[in-house]
Amino acid sequence: MTFQQAPHKLLMIPGPIEVADDVLYENAHPAMAHVSPEFVPIFGEVIKDLRKVVHASADSQPILVAGSGTMGWDMAAVNVLQPGEEALVLQTGYFSDGFADALEAYGVKTTKIEAPCGKRPSLDEVKSALQQKKYRAVTITHVDTSTGVLSDVKAVAAAVREVSPETLVFVDGVCSVASEELRLEEWGVDFLLTASQKGLGCPPGLSIVIAGPRALKAFEERKTPPATYYLSWKRWIPVLKAYESGSPAYFGTPPTNLIYALHKSLKTILEGPTSLEQRLQKTKEASDKVKKFVADLGLKQLVAEELQQSNGAANGMTAVCYPNGLKAPDVLPKLAQRGVVLGAGIHKDTKDQYFRIGHMGVSVVEPARNDIDKLLTNLKEVLAEAGYKP
Repeated sequence: MTFQQAPHKLLMIPGPIEVADDVLYENAHPAMAHVSPEFVPIFGEVIKDLRKVVHASADSQPILVAGSGTMGWDMAAVNVLQPGEEALVLQTGYFSDGFADALEAYGVKTTKIEAPCGKRPSLDEVKSALQQKKYRAVTITHVDTSTGVLSDVKAVAAAVREVSPETLVFVDGVCSVASEELRLEEWGVDFLLTASQKGLGCPPGLSIVIAGPRALKAFEERKTPPATYYLSWKRWIPVLKAYESGSPAYFGTPPTNLIYALHKSLKTILEGPTSLEQRLQKTKEASDKVKKFVADLGLKQLVAEELQQSNGAANGMTAVCYPNGLKAPDVLPKLAQRGVVLGAGIHKDTKDQYFRIGHMGVSVVEPARNDIDKLLTNLKEVLAEAGYKP
Protein backbone atom coordinates (compact mmCIF):
# COMPACT_ATOMS: atom_id res chain seq x y z
CA MET A 1 0.00 0.00 0.00
CA THR A 2 1.31 3.45 -0.93
CA PHE A 3 1.16 5.98 1.86
CA GLN A 4 2.11 9.64 1.80
CA GLN A 5 1.92 11.80 4.89
CA ALA A 6 -0.05 15.04 4.92
CA PRO A 7 1.65 18.29 3.88
CA HIS A 8 3.35 19.94 6.83
CA LYS A 9 6.09 22.36 7.80
CA LEU A 10 9.59 21.01 7.15
CA LEU A 11 11.04 20.01 10.53
CA MET A 12 14.79 20.74 10.50
CA ILE A 13 15.58 20.86 14.21
CA PRO A 14 18.07 18.49 15.88
CA GLY A 15 15.21 16.16 16.80
CA PRO A 16 12.49 15.17 16.45
CA ILE A 17 13.33 14.96 12.77
CA GLU A 18 11.36 14.28 9.61
CA VAL A 19 10.03 10.71 9.47
CA ALA A 20 9.93 8.68 6.25
CA ASP A 21 6.49 7.81 4.88
CA ASP A 22 6.91 4.07 5.34
CA VAL A 23 8.07 4.49 8.95
CA LEU A 24 5.15 6.78 9.78
CA TYR A 25 2.80 4.28 8.17
CA GLU A 26 4.15 1.54 10.42
CA ASN A 27 3.49 3.80 13.40
CA ALA A 28 -0.16 3.67 12.32
CA HIS A 29 -0.15 -0.13 12.54
CA PRO A 30 -3.45 -1.62 13.74
CA ALA A 31 -3.63 -2.21 17.46
CA MET A 32 -1.61 -5.29 18.36
CA ALA A 33 -1.28 -7.22 21.59
CA HIS A 34 2.26 -6.97 22.91
CA VAL A 35 2.31 -10.73 23.57
CA SER A 36 0.83 -11.72 20.20
CA PRO A 37 2.76 -14.15 17.95
CA GLU A 38 2.80 -11.45 15.24
CA PHE A 39 4.48 -8.84 17.44
CA VAL A 40 7.02 -10.96 19.32
CA PRO A 41 9.40 -11.55 16.35
CA ILE A 42 9.21 -7.84 15.39
CA PHE A 43 10.38 -6.82 18.86
CA GLY A 44 13.05 -9.52 18.81
CA GLU A 45 14.47 -8.25 15.51
CA VAL A 46 14.54 -4.67 16.82
CA ILE A 47 16.67 -5.79 19.76
CA LYS A 48 19.13 -7.59 17.47
CA ASP A 49 19.29 -4.74 14.94
CA LEU A 50 20.06 -2.11 17.56
CA ARG A 51 23.31 -3.92 18.34
CA LYS A 52 24.25 -3.80 14.66
CA VAL A 53 23.65 -0.04 14.32
CA VAL A 54 26.17 0.76 17.07
CA HIS A 55 28.47 -2.26 16.61
CA ALA A 56 27.78 -3.60 20.09
CA SER A 57 28.99 -6.99 21.28
CA ALA A 58 26.73 -10.02 21.14
CA ASP A 59 26.64 -10.17 24.94
CA SER A 60 25.43 -6.58 25.33
CA GLN A 61 21.80 -6.00 26.28
CA PRO A 62 19.55 -3.51 24.47
CA ILE A 63 16.77 -2.19 26.69
CA LEU A 64 13.79 -0.33 25.20
CA VAL A 65 11.30 1.41 27.46
CA ALA A 66 8.53 3.89 26.71
CA GLY A 67 9.87 7.34 27.55
CA SER A 68 12.22 10.12 26.52
CA GLY A 69 15.92 9.68 25.84
CA THR A 70 16.44 11.63 29.06
CA MET A 71 15.27 8.56 30.94
CA GLY A 72 18.51 6.85 29.93
CA TRP A 73 20.34 9.08 32.39
CA ASP A 74 18.16 7.72 35.17
CA MET A 75 18.73 4.15 34.01
CA ALA A 76 22.48 4.63 34.24
CA ALA A 77 22.30 6.29 37.64
CA VAL A 78 19.94 3.82 39.29
CA ASN A 79 21.03 0.51 37.76
CA VAL A 80 24.77 0.69 37.08
CA LEU A 81 25.93 3.19 39.71
CA GLN A 82 25.26 3.25 43.43
CA PRO A 83 24.84 6.11 45.92
CA GLY A 84 28.19 7.49 47.00
CA GLU A 85 30.08 6.37 43.91
CA GLU A 86 32.03 8.94 41.90
CA ALA A 87 31.41 9.94 38.28
CA LEU A 88 33.50 12.23 36.07
CA VAL A 89 31.31 14.31 33.76
CA LEU A 90 32.79 15.81 30.59
CA GLN A 91 30.81 19.01 30.14
CA THR A 92 30.01 20.19 26.62
CA GLY A 93 26.69 21.95 27.17
CA TYR A 94 23.14 21.75 28.49
CA PHE A 95 22.77 18.00 28.09
CA SER A 96 26.00 16.98 29.76
CA ASP A 97 24.94 19.17 32.68
CA GLY A 98 21.63 17.32 32.70
CA PHE A 99 23.40 13.97 32.86
CA ALA A 100 25.26 15.19 35.94
CA ASP A 101 22.03 16.41 37.55
CA ALA A 102 20.40 13.01 37.01
CA LEU A 103 23.33 11.19 38.60
CA GLU A 104 23.27 13.53 41.58
CA ALA A 105 19.54 12.91 42.05
CA TYR A 106 20.35 9.26 42.85
CA GLY A 107 23.20 10.03 45.23
CA VAL A 108 26.11 9.69 42.81
CA LYS A 109 28.88 12.22 43.41
CA THR A 110 29.87 14.07 40.25
CA THR A 111 32.94 16.03 39.27
CA LYS A 112 32.76 18.12 36.10
CA ILE A 113 35.52 18.98 33.70
CA GLU A 114 34.00 22.20 32.43
CA ALA A 115 34.58 23.68 29.00
CA PRO A 116 33.58 27.10 27.64
CA CYS A 117 30.48 27.17 25.46
CA GLY A 118 31.36 25.67 22.07
CA LYS A 119 34.36 23.73 23.34
CA ARG A 120 35.06 20.36 24.98
CA PRO A 121 37.47 19.10 27.66
CA SER A 122 40.87 18.06 26.36
CA LEU A 123 42.27 14.54 26.61
CA ASP A 124 45.00 15.84 28.90
CA GLU A 125 42.35 17.20 31.27
CA VAL A 126 40.57 13.85 31.26
CA LYS A 127 43.75 11.92 31.97
CA SER A 128 44.77 14.32 34.72
CA ALA A 129 41.40 14.00 36.44
CA LEU A 130 41.54 10.21 36.28
CA GLN A 131 45.03 10.21 37.79
CA GLN A 132 43.90 12.35 40.74
CA LYS A 133 40.92 10.24 41.83
CA LYS A 134 39.26 6.90 41.16
CA TYR A 135 35.97 7.27 39.33
CA ARG A 136 33.40 4.56 38.85
CA ALA A 137 32.29 6.08 35.54
CA VAL A 138 33.06 8.78 32.98
CA THR A 139 30.14 10.34 31.10
CA ILE A 140 30.52 11.60 27.53
CA THR A 141 27.81 13.44 25.61
CA HIS A 142 28.66 12.36 22.07
CA VAL A 143 26.80 15.28 20.48
CA ASP A 144 25.61 17.93 22.88
CA THR A 145 22.52 19.15 21.07
CA SER A 146 22.70 22.51 22.82
CA THR A 147 26.01 23.44 21.20
CA GLY A 148 26.71 21.10 18.29
CA VAL A 149 29.98 20.00 19.91
CA LEU A 150 31.03 16.49 18.89
CA SER A 151 33.03 14.60 21.50
CA ASP A 152 35.76 12.17 20.44
CA VAL A 153 34.32 9.09 22.12
CA LYS A 154 36.95 6.78 20.68
CA ALA A 155 39.86 8.86 22.00
CA VAL A 156 38.29 9.53 25.40
CA ALA A 157 37.43 5.85 25.91
CA ALA A 158 41.00 4.91 24.99
CA ALA A 159 42.34 7.43 27.52
CA VAL A 160 40.09 5.98 30.21
CA ARG A 161 41.32 2.45 29.48
CA GLU A 162 44.91 3.66 29.59
CA VAL A 163 44.75 5.59 32.87
CA SER A 164 41.88 3.95 34.77
CA PRO A 165 40.82 0.71 33.07
CA GLU A 166 38.32 -0.19 35.78
CA THR A 167 36.33 3.03 35.14
CA LEU A 168 33.15 2.54 33.11
CA VAL A 169 32.50 4.64 29.99
CA PHE A 170 28.95 6.03 29.64
CA VAL A 171 27.89 7.69 26.37
CA ASP A 172 24.85 9.86 25.77
CA GLY A 173 24.19 9.13 22.10
CA VAL A 174 20.72 10.65 21.82
CA CYS A 175 21.82 12.99 19.01
CA SER A 176 24.52 10.78 17.52
CA VAL A 177 23.27 7.23 16.96
CA ALA A 178 22.85 6.59 13.20
CA SER A 179 24.32 10.03 12.44
CA GLU A 180 27.86 9.72 13.81
CA GLU A 181 30.27 6.80 13.80
CA LEU A 182 29.89 4.83 17.02
CA ARG A 183 31.47 1.42 17.70
CA LEU A 184 30.67 0.27 21.21
CA GLU A 185 32.64 -2.97 21.39
CA GLU A 186 35.72 -1.75 19.52
CA TRP A 187 35.93 1.56 21.38
CA GLY A 188 35.21 0.16 24.84
CA VAL A 189 31.89 1.88 25.57
CA ASP A 190 30.09 0.25 28.50
CA PHE A 191 26.76 2.03 28.46
CA LEU A 192 24.94 3.86 25.67
CA LEU A 193 21.68 5.76 25.85
CA THR A 194 19.71 7.09 22.90
CA ALA A 195 16.17 7.71 21.70
CA SER A 196 13.93 7.04 18.72
CA GLN A 197 13.35 10.53 17.34
CA LYS A 198 16.71 11.60 15.97
CA GLY A 199 19.12 9.65 13.75
CA LEU A 200 17.01 6.51 14.13
CA GLY A 201 14.26 8.33 12.24
CA CYS A 202 11.15 7.53 14.28
CA PRO A 203 8.59 9.54 16.23
CA PRO A 204 9.59 10.29 19.84
CA GLY A 205 8.60 7.99 22.68
CA LEU A 206 11.24 5.27 23.03
CA SER A 207 14.11 5.47 25.49
CA ILE A 208 16.82 3.10 24.29
CA VAL A 209 19.80 1.83 26.26
CA ILE A 210 22.50 -0.65 25.29
CA ALA A 211 24.35 -2.04 28.29
CA GLY A 212 27.70 -3.68 27.67
CA PRO A 213 29.08 -6.63 29.63
CA ARG A 214 30.85 -4.49 32.24
CA ALA A 215 27.75 -2.38 32.91
CA LEU A 216 25.68 -5.54 33.26
CA LYS A 217 28.26 -6.98 35.66
CA ALA A 218 28.12 -3.79 37.74
CA PHE A 219 24.35 -4.13 37.92
CA GLU A 220 24.52 -7.77 38.94
CA GLU A 221 27.10 -7.09 41.65
CA ARG A 222 25.49 -4.00 43.19
CA LYS A 223 25.09 -4.20 46.96
CA THR A 224 21.72 -2.45 47.12
CA PRO A 225 18.67 -2.93 44.88
CA PRO A 226 17.94 -0.15 42.36
CA ALA A 227 15.95 2.64 44.00
CA THR A 228 13.26 2.48 41.33
CA TYR A 229 10.39 0.28 40.32
CA TYR A 230 9.68 1.13 36.68
CA LEU A 231 13.30 1.52 35.56
CA SER A 232 14.79 -1.47 37.34
CA TRP A 233 16.76 -3.78 35.07
CA LYS A 234 15.75 -6.59 37.42
CA ARG A 235 12.34 -6.30 35.78
CA TRP A 236 13.19 -5.19 32.24
CA ILE A 237 16.14 -7.39 31.27
CA PRO A 238 14.24 -10.71 31.58
CA VAL A 239 11.49 -9.24 29.39
CA LEU A 240 13.91 -8.13 26.66
CA LYS A 241 15.76 -11.44 26.74
CA ALA A 242 12.46 -13.30 26.36
CA TYR A 243 11.41 -11.30 23.31
CA GLU A 244 14.78 -11.78 21.66
CA SER A 245 14.50 -15.53 22.18
CA GLY A 246 11.04 -15.54 20.60
CA SER A 247 8.85 -15.71 23.70
CA PRO A 248 6.52 -13.00 25.02
CA ALA A 249 7.00 -11.64 28.52
CA TYR A 250 5.41 -8.89 30.55
CA PHE A 251 6.36 -6.21 33.01
CA GLY A 252 5.09 -2.97 31.48
CA THR A 253 3.31 -2.63 28.15
CA PRO A 254 5.76 -1.68 25.37
CA PRO A 255 4.67 0.98 22.83
CA THR A 256 3.90 -1.55 20.12
CA ASN A 257 3.26 0.95 17.33
CA LEU A 258 6.55 2.74 17.95
CA ILE A 259 8.36 -0.59 17.90
CA TYR A 260 6.79 -1.39 14.51
CA ALA A 261 8.01 2.01 13.29
CA LEU A 262 11.51 1.45 14.69
CA HIS A 263 11.60 -2.02 13.10
CA LYS A 264 10.93 -0.47 9.68
CA SER A 265 13.49 2.29 10.19
CA LEU A 266 16.21 -0.10 11.39
CA LYS A 267 15.65 -2.38 8.39
CA THR A 268 16.06 0.64 6.11
CA ILE A 269 19.24 1.73 7.91
CA LEU A 270 20.81 -1.73 7.87
CA GLU A 271 19.40 -3.37 4.75
CA GLY A 272 18.07 -0.55 2.57
CA PRO A 273 19.61 0.88 -0.61
CA THR A 274 21.82 3.14 1.53
CA SER A 275 24.10 1.22 3.90
CA LEU A 276 24.86 2.42 7.40
CA GLU A 277 28.31 3.59 6.29
CA GLN A 278 26.80 5.43 3.31
CA ARG A 279 24.21 7.01 5.60
CA LEU A 280 26.97 8.39 7.82
CA GLN A 281 28.80 9.69 4.75
CA LYS A 282 25.66 11.36 3.38
CA THR A 283 25.09 12.95 6.79
CA LYS A 284 28.63 14.35 6.73
CA GLU A 285 28.16 15.66 3.20
CA ALA A 286 24.95 17.42 4.21
CA SER A 287 26.71 18.84 7.26
CA ASP A 288 29.58 20.14 5.14
CA LYS A 289 27.09 21.74 2.76
CA VAL A 290 25.19 23.50 5.54
CA LYS A 291 28.33 24.65 7.32
CA LYS A 292 29.90 25.98 4.12
CA PHE A 293 26.68 27.78 3.24
CA VAL A 294 26.45 29.62 6.56
CA ALA A 295 30.17 30.42 6.41
CA ASP A 296 29.73 31.86 2.90
CA LEU A 297 26.95 34.03 4.32
CA GLY A 298 29.44 35.35 6.85
CA LEU A 299 27.84 33.59 9.81
CA LYS A 300 29.75 31.83 12.56
CA GLN A 301 29.11 28.53 14.27
CA LEU A 302 28.74 28.22 18.02
CA VAL A 303 31.36 25.45 17.97
CA ALA A 304 34.84 26.90 18.46
CA GLU A 305 36.93 27.37 15.34
CA GLU A 306 39.65 24.98 16.48
CA LEU A 307 37.10 22.20 16.97
CA GLN A 308 35.62 22.83 13.54
CA GLN A 309 39.07 22.20 12.09
CA SER A 310 39.55 18.96 14.03
CA ASN A 311 36.26 17.11 13.47
CA GLY A 312 34.79 18.47 16.69
CA ALA A 313 31.53 19.74 15.17
CA ALA A 314 28.55 17.41 14.86
CA ASN A 315 27.56 16.03 11.49
CA GLY A 316 23.88 15.71 12.34
CA MET A 317 23.34 19.34 13.35
CA THR A 318 24.79 22.84 13.16
CA ALA A 319 24.52 25.63 15.74
CA VAL A 320 24.67 29.00 13.96
CA CYS A 321 25.22 32.40 15.58
CA TYR A 322 22.90 35.23 14.55
CA PRO A 323 24.56 38.12 12.74
CA ASN A 324 24.96 41.32 14.73
CA GLY A 325 21.67 43.11 15.15
CA LEU A 326 19.42 40.09 14.62
CA LYS A 327 17.74 37.84 17.17
CA ALA A 328 15.44 34.83 17.13
CA PRO A 329 12.23 36.84 16.44
CA ASP A 330 13.83 38.23 13.29
CA VAL A 331 14.51 34.79 11.86
CA LEU A 332 12.73 31.75 13.32
CA PRO A 333 9.07 32.88 13.10
CA LYS A 334 9.60 34.12 9.54
CA LEU A 335 11.13 30.80 8.54
CA ALA A 336 8.17 29.01 10.11
CA GLN A 337 5.82 31.18 8.05
CA ARG A 338 7.65 29.89 5.00
CA GLY A 339 7.18 26.31 6.16
CA VAL A 340 10.62 25.61 7.66
CA VAL A 341 11.09 24.98 11.38
CA LEU A 342 14.52 25.47 13.00
CA GLY A 343 15.48 25.20 16.68
CA ALA A 344 16.19 28.06 19.05
CA GLY A 345 19.31 28.18 21.23
CA ILE A 346 19.11 26.50 24.63
CA HIS A 347 22.57 26.85 26.19
CA LYS A 348 22.19 28.95 29.33
CA ASP A 349 25.10 31.27 28.49
CA THR A 350 24.23 31.99 24.85
CA LYS A 351 20.63 30.86 24.17
CA ASP A 352 19.62 34.17 22.56
CA GLN A 353 22.67 34.33 20.32
CA TYR A 354 22.22 31.33 18.04
CA PHE A 355 19.83 28.91 16.37
CA ARG A 356 20.11 25.20 15.59
CA ILE A 357 19.69 23.27 12.35
CA GLY A 358 19.17 19.52 12.26
CA HIS A 359 20.32 17.57 9.21
CA MET A 360 20.03 13.84 9.69
CA GLY A 361 17.87 10.88 8.77
CA VAL A 362 15.59 10.92 5.75
CA SER A 363 16.32 14.60 5.02
CA VAL A 364 19.91 13.75 4.10
CA VAL A 365 19.55 10.18 2.84
CA GLU A 366 16.86 11.00 0.26
CA PRO A 367 18.12 14.01 -1.72
CA ALA A 368 15.02 13.95 -3.95
CA ARG A 369 13.14 15.43 -0.99
CA ASN A 370 15.24 18.59 -1.42
CA ASP A 371 15.01 19.34 2.33
CA ILE A 372 18.50 20.80 2.67
CA ASP A 373 18.21 23.11 -0.32
CA LYS A 374 14.75 24.28 0.77
CA LEU A 375 16.12 25.07 4.21
CA LEU A 376 19.15 26.98 2.96
CA THR A 377 17.27 28.96 0.31
CA ASN A 378 14.67 30.12 2.79
CA LEU A 379 17.28 30.94 5.43
CA LYS A 380 19.16 33.18 3.01
CA GLU A 381 15.98 34.95 1.94
CA VAL A 382 14.75 35.51 5.49
CA LEU A 383 18.09 36.97 6.52
CA ALA A 384 18.01 39.29 3.51
CA GLU A 385 14.47 40.40 4.36
CA ALA A 386 15.65 41.18 7.90
CA GLY A 387 18.26 43.51 6.47
CA TYR A 388 21.33 41.29 6.73
CA LYS A 389 23.94 41.71 4.01
CA PRO A 390 26.71 39.06 3.86
